[in-house]
Amino acid sequence: MRNMKHYRRLQLLLVMFSTATFGMAQTDSTKVQNDSITWNKELEGVTVKAQRQLIKQDIDRIGYDVQADEESKTQTVLDMLRKVPMVTVDGEDNIKVKGNSSFKIYKNGHLDPSLTQNAKEILKSMPASMVKRIEVITDPGAREDAEGVNAILNIVMMDGRSFNGVTGGVNLSYSTTKAPSISGNMTTQFGKAIVSIDAGYNKMTEESSESIRDTERTYLESGRTLKSHSEGSNPGDIFYTDLSASYDIDTLNLISASFGGYFYKINVQGGGPTTMYDASQQPLYSYNEHYWMPGYKHHSWNGRLDYEHKTKREGEKLTLSYMLALTRQRTEQESNFTEIVGNPFSYTGYLINSRENFTEHTFQADYVRPLWKGHKLEVGGKYIERHNNSHSTQSFIQSPQPPSFDTEFEHTTQVAAVYTDYQLTLGKWSARAGLRYEYSYMKAHYPDGKSTDFSDRLNDWVPQASIKYQINDANSLKLNYTTSISRPGISYLNPAVTESPEGVNFGNDHLTSSHQQSLTLLYMYVSPRLTLQLAPMYRFYNGGIGDIHYVKNNKIYSTIDNIERMRRYEVETYLQWKPFDKTTVVFNGNFRHDCYKNPSLQLENSVWSGFYYASLTQKLPWKLRLTISSYGQIGHEAYNVYGYSSSYFSYSAALQRSFLKEDRLTLRLYANMPFNKYYHNESVTNQGDYTGFRKNDYLGRRFQISLSYRFGKLKASVKKTETTIENNDVVGGISKGQ
Repeated sequence: MRNMKHYRRLQLLLVMFSTATFGMAQTDSTKVQNDSITWNKELEGVTVKAQRQLIKQDIDRIGYDVQADEESKTQTVLDMLRKVPMVTVDGEDNIKVKGNSSFKIYKNGHLDPSLTQNAKEILKSMPASMVKRIEVITDPGAREDAEGVNAILNIVMMDGRSFNGVTGGVNLSYSTTKAPSISGNMTTQFGKAIVSIDAGYNKMTEESSESIRDTERTYLESGRTLKSHSEGSNPGDIFYTDLSASYDIDTLNLISASFGGYFYKINVQGGGPTTMYDASQQPLYSYNEHYWMPGYKHHSWNGRLDYEHKTKREGEKLTLSYMLALTRQRTEQESNFTEIVGNPFSYTGYLINSRENFTEHTFQADYVRPLWKGHKLEVGGKYIERHNNSHSTQSFIQSPQPPSFDTEFEHTTQVAAVYTDYQLTLGKWSARAGLRYEYSYMKAHYPDGKSTDFSDRLNDWVPQASIKYQINDANSLKLNYTTSISRPGISYLNPAVTESPEGVNFGNDHLTSSHQQSLTLLYMYVSPRLTLQLAPMYRFYNGGIGDIHYVKNNKIYSTIDNIERMRRYEVETYLQWKPFDKTTVVFNGNFRHDCYKNPSLQLENSVWSGFYYASLTQKLPWKLRLTISSYGQIGHEAYNVYGYSSSYFSYSAALQRSFLKEDRLTLRLYANMPFNKYYHNESVTNQGDYTGFRKNDYLGRRFQISLSYRFGKLKASVKKTETTIENNDVVGGISKGQ
């Protein structure tokens, strides 16, 4: 009892000391009854600081908390991607996930075909303030794994509790390249219905799309060398929009729908001189080319409808989904040749006109049932009907006997699939295993009768598995095995021939699907000030879709076939360190060794490379925030059996500040490569029928001002069914990014 009294007296002294130290004001009387003391106090001027973790790992994904990053107020989603583990973005804004440029993008768990096909154009104009988190789905599972690639990028939009109101935001930017950008979003609620719309517009100017290219190649059989210089730009307009809606029928039934699209019209233009030299470096012929594409148009639409029914058993649900995806692309190109000396061809120019259409219908059913504590089973099926058709023509100007190409091609793919996926959680252990079976039927048809129709039937079994161990609160370890299937798209399949003075290009209508397998070990350490991730992995495939280049009569003929073998060893690294309260350091890197082989040509290309992003963010007085960053490539990145791309380096700095109540208005000043006018990139061909290089210079120096404003208080977001359709198998489709 004496010890208890001493303890209570000590407790009283501590409370009185805290009152004096923190300025606590007494608002009520003090009561003393049986040595117990009750204080009714109000704290004044006490600030509690907590560091939100940016990175979270689950059994099947790694998430980046965009809203915990203060730079998300004014940056774009593409800027945020450079900070996401297992994602790299190069100087031309090309995105890779787990070192692979073939991946799919979801929006709120749904496949977004427009976003996937045109990722860098849309994401560079989409404000990060609209996004809650970005997830890298490292283990898609049997539900979509066969149709996928090794990883999926899921962009989760803002959400919260629902109540009536309107909320949204507007984002504006303008740069020294005279390229404005505007985007906005708005969400509102009508009873049980929630509607959201977002849209964006980007202006591409000649200054912002300026490029310079120098090419040199030597043909080994003849010893001739071709040298060319070209300068060009791609001015045009880019626009995207998306409308989403959801309706709560009751507590167990939900309907959600979305419809959106992406559109651009770009006037590709440029040209320059070309000279061919003989083996003794004496000029054989030369000409000056000017090209333009006044009708380079692309638009894609996609719509989804999902119905979700939940039972009274927690976690049990049935989802029925339908998705429609449409893409239409038109290309009109004209090239003219002037100042011709020693003309090696019989024309002074050519015209190309092509159209490519893609239509896809997908039906899917998914059922999830928790069996008992820690055990969950998911089964389902999917049917896809995919139609591609193209019509390509090329005619030649002022030719005595004008050659011409006119090709019509139709291709249909039907896929039926069933799958089962089992998930287990036992204490610190969690595991997932699944199996998928796919039957696919492919048919090619030539309306012009120039080739013989053909068809093929494929049967594929696709297993996958992963296991994770949570060592303690800070350390975890995960091992996963995945298999994916890639099917050729219309651009790869289209056999249409296009010719230029230097080369001939055509597709391969007999391409088949290819399988890729990977094994990954992922270690993650998470503490209040340090997040560290290391992920060694091994990836390989045989019979992959690879390039074929050969020289005939000093012209390069280019096509593709299922002839490529690839072996890759790589390590994904990520570090986010907070050495001081106002300082944050981020490093994101991918280091790998690639080996590409073409057994039929007896060619092998084995090189190593590394990609990195590093940034230092410092909070300054007056609510200022300074970020200095750098990204680039070291070593040589192999892109096929013939060659590699060289290293590059880029850097930037940004200063931002927020104003008004709740920091609703944010201003950002940005400088990209202020001391270098151009960003340099070089690709080298070191084996095959010819060798050489291609040097590209893109505008580097750029200054930009961005303004972001948000309004309203609604915290609702359009609800999404927890499962829906994702088609991830097509490579070489009609898209800019593939």
